[in-house]
Amino acid sequence: MRCSGLPGEGRPSRNTRPRVPVRRDRYRSPALNAPDLAAVVDDLRGRSVNYDEALAPPHVTDGWHQDRWAVELGHEAPGEPEPGGLVAAADALVNGYEFTDPSLLRAAYRYPADVVGRDMLLQGRFAMFRFHMGVRITAELDELREGPDGPERVVGWAYQTLDGHLEQGKLTYEIVKNLTTGRVEFRIDAYSRQSEIRNPLFRVGFGLFGRHTQLRFYRAALERLKARLPHPPGEPGPDPDGLVRVPTGAPPDHATWAEIHVVHPGR
Repeated sequence: MRCSGLPGEGRPSRNTRPRVPVRRDRYRSPALNAPDLAAVVDDLRGRSVNYDEALAPPHVTDGWHQDRWAVELGHEAPGEPEPGGLVAAADALVNGYEFTDPSLLRAAYRYPADVVGRDMLLQGRFAMFRFHMGVRITAELDELREGPDGPERVVGWAYQTLDGHLEQGKLTYEIVKNLTTGRVEFRIDAYSRQSEIRNPLFRVGFGLFGRHTQLRFYRAALERLKARLPHPPGEPGPDPDGLVRVPTGAPPDHATWAEIHVVHPGR
């Protein structure tokens, strides 16, 4: 005989509702120890672009920053880019992501890797914080355009932000040669906006300093690529864990014990 006075007898259990699995990022919480970068880079394959392109420029412009920056790199003889010339050297630096200021941004990606489809883990650096965020190269450029001063040969690539990034948007890096004058430029064409950020401290901090830091990055990238052209580093190679870390020759941190690492700080 069953005893009807037992707790829970005669009423449904609170635990009968099926559980819905929820993805939990292993490294979501801030940590003093650096994460396993190889594991985080490999995880990027399962992440998607974190915005709807139909709701971004050029279709929708409200709420988006749109930036276009350029610096003259020098000249070649008129006509298509010269083999081993200025355009080729600048394109190699862009392809290797060697133009970033390591005090602001560093990157890691799997070797070898095609350009299109390459997942890169960016490490944004602000004070003691190290924000690890994913992007994916989604387009490679090698095309002839009609520019304001005549035809232009454009080479480069574009990446888009992935789930967990502090921003949403697309950055295009171009080496552009005017075929009439021989003028060569490095251009950055971008649109972006703040992503949804879970942590209120990071959300407020990004609102206060994010745009300023972004503009610093653009200016520094133009200056650094031009400065590295006379003595470019060799093609970046992988470390023992199979990752390429760029920019090449970035100085090590002097106080790693004080770094706070945050992986995928956005939604």
